[in-house]
Amino acid sequence: MRIATGAVKSKGFGICRVAVSGRGVCLVSLPGRASAAAFDCSIRERWPDAELEKGGAAASEAVRQLTGYLAGERTRFDLTLDLNGTAFQQRVWRACARIPLGQTRTYGQLARAAGRPRSSRAVGAAMARNPVPIVVPCHRVVGHDGRLTGFGGGLGLKRRLLAHEGAKPPPGTGRRSGELFPWIAP
Repeated sequence: MRIATGAVKSKGFGICRVAVSGRGVCLVSLPGRASAAAFDCSIRERWPDAELEKGGAAASEAVRQLTGYLAGERTRFDLTLDLNGTAFQQRVWRACARIPLGQTRTYGQLARAAGRPRSSRAVGAAMARNPVPIVVPCHRVVGHDGRLTGFGGGLGLKRRLLAHEGAKPPPGTGRRSGELFPWIAP
């Protein structure tokens, strides 16, 4: 299996790395969270027999779209994904990918969208295993009351990504923007 890799450099967020298999985007690092060596190690852990192609042409579209997103020029991704996970994780990731830019959903709302309404904690576990953060925007998933909760890149990065998108509170929480997201003016 050949995996092409690329790097996205963003002044506001740092370096984000991407890996693309023959079937689609299979791994994305959060901005500023993985050196090239650490990212390559993550690829090798998942696909020990992979042949890495640095800066490969297959990764160029993913790099272009991630660059546009981090620059505030792109509002959605149009990338083929190659995600490995359980059937439930796949459903959760698909539901999460449908959360529009600038909006948030609670873990419970995502559980309902994935067909398992009483599985909020399992949704959190699926989000923690999301191999393509930002593209599958797990940063848009918040606690039941709209507060920021767990995120692999830390709550500071989650807050910055949501502010970058001009995020609104999740529907049904009865909160206004200023109450939930004090970094965004109501």
